[in-house]
Amino acid sequence: MDCPIESGADYIESVRGRDLRVFLFGERVAEPVDHPIIRPSIEAVAVTYDLANQNPKLASAESTLSGKRVNRFLHIAESAEDVVQQNKMQRRMGQLTGTCFQRCVGMDAANALWSVTYECDAAHGTPYHARLRAFWAEMQRLNLVVGGAMTDPKGDRSKGPSDQEDPDLFTRVVERRADGIVIRGAKAHQTGCVNSHWLLVMPT
Repeated sequence: MDCPIESGADYIESVRGRDLRVFLFGERVAEPVDHPIIRPSIEAVAVTYDLANQNPKLASAESTLSGKRVNRFLHIAESAEDVVQQNKMQRRMGQLTGTCFQRCVGMDAANALWSVTYECDAAHGTPYHARLRAFWAEMQRLNLVVGGAMTDPKGDRSKGPSDQEDPDLFTRVVERRADGIVIRGAKAHQTGCVNSHWLLVMPT
């Protein structure tokens, strides 16, 4: 995908035909976009695009990465007013959709990572913030949905992560490389992964 998504209809087409391995009630879902149980959540995400077009003051913001207006769900908050506008947008989205619109965890994770990676780099000389800036600039340019994957299944809660019978019950690092890390493990309660173009995967 190299053309920015410009509308809710564009978004719906962008998540079609991705050959995801999605199971619902034990059966494989051939095309999540067309499944009657999944479709309402996809339509809720589509509203995040249409609202940005219909009410740009509320649902878009000027990016300091590009100088262009971007969907507020992809904007890094730089002031108290930005946070107030995020909350007003989220309230309006709730009024319009009456459901979860899938983008809040990704937005919050990006904002947290923005400061954490900066502080980590300052303390340890790492390149994480520059990588995040480059990644986020591309997300803004293409107007993509970035979800957040937070909750590990955890398994037997009387045991620690390394004591689980199935190590994939906790997300963990399995390889460290010059260009980053390789992780493995499960995340739970992830409707948003079906509806997102990218995921920010967080440890819990």
